[in-house]
Amino acid sequence: MADTIDLYSDRGAKLKSGVDINDISPMRNAAIKSIVTGIKRTAAVDLAGIEKTLATSAIGGKGRKIPGREMKLDIVKNAAAIQKAVNELVQVDSGDDTVVKALNGGKQLIVQVPSVRIDVAAEYVSSLTCTASAVTQALVSQFNIGMFDAPTIKSAVWGQYPQTLDMVGGNVKSIVDIPQKDEGFGYTLRNVMANHLAATCKKSAMNTAALCSILENTGVFEMGDAIGNQTRHRLLAFSHQGLNANNMVYGTTKALGKTGTIGSAVHACVEKAIADKVISADKKFASGYTTYKTNDVGKWNAYCAAGTLVATLINCGAQRAPQSVSAVLLYYNDLIEKETSLPGCDFGKVQGAAVGFSFFSHSIYGGGGPGVFNGNHVVTRHSKGLAVPCVAAAVALDAGVQIYSPEKTSGLVGDVFSSVDEFREPIKAVAGAV
Repeated sequence: MADTIDLYSDRGAKLKSGVDINDISPMRNAAIKSIVTGIKRTAAVDLAGIEKTLATSAIGGKGRKIPGREMKLDIVKNAAAIQKAVNELVQVDSGDDTVVKALNGGKQLIVQVPSVRIDVAAEYVSSLTCTASAVTQALVSQFNIGMFDAPTIKSAVWGQYPQTLDMVGGNVKSIVDIPQKDEGFGYTLRNVMANHLAATCKKSAMNTAALCSILENTGVFEMGDAIGNQTRHRLLAFSHQGLNANNMVYGTTKALGKTGTIGSAVHACVEKAIADKVISADKKFASGYTTYKTNDVGKWNAYCAAGTLVATLINCGAQRAPQSVSAVLLYYNDLIEKETSLPGCDFGKVQGAAVGFSFFSHSIYGGGGPGVFNGNHVVTRHSKGLAVPCVAAAVALDAGVQIYSPEKTSGLVGDVFSSVDEFREPIKAVAGAV
């Protein structure tokens, strides 16, 4: 592969020139490796939530309360002591890469377990399990809890687990879901709710799309879909859509301005592809309709992927609401296929995901807004790496019209995970590592 790209920021500033696309591969880029490893290592602890849970004895989630088990503990005020104890319990060796910090006046802890706990594990849940155990022990010791009350402390931290598969009603969270909820091989990094991503990136739409794209495409590599001739194909689409390669996403969105539409995004993508000799006219019919051809399918797909995000930013940004993102994914690609006679983004799989998405998110079924979806969902998993970044960007543009908003579902995750620079601003991090 001899493909080179220029990397631009989420505001159109050039960060790196002449970057070999291999250098933004999840297998090679140090920042992507650090982001993925960091996410597996990181847990968010809601100390204020534990304090409230114990004070009200509302243990185990919605509708559950155990009268007579109330416990008044000043957990937030003792955050520094709890932080120190958790650090000592979680670390393997003194001076290893364990990180435990108190945030927001002691209301939360960010815990990054040492890498060795992840490296020697068969799964990635050590961040949750070891953190929850350490917090439980730290609280029992700090407040001299007796043997008959210790189970209440444990339940306030762990929630209903192990009666449930996950920690329902607990106060320790990870950004990735548990292994039992994965749809198949390699889906863990695609199993992150769009609201979590938007909250982590402080609702910066392009950084949210980038973080989603990094996780989605790293998952694509993990599940074996970027082997051989698929490697270049995947990296081109990833770089152009997720990392604003050659400033296609930001530059095109800005150029279309206030009057941009899904249709003008289609025209801009086609005109750019013609100008860059990615596609060329093939046959002109009597009606005047012209079909196009390409000698570089991977690059055409990358242009379509970038254009799909452009259309999302224009449409969902104009209304400050994410509900139309499924329509954008569908009709942008439907129009570009009619305009060129060539396949749209991901060879129709983005369109396919969009049809099911609209039904499940806010149509007849209406199970939840776009913010609660992820690439592991039964209707969005078919387009690997190229549909959900647009969904995540749309959610970041939400002005508060979703029933299940990032503020409602992802407050703890956002407060804690956004404190890590490379999680919050992944475009800059990736460019800085090439």
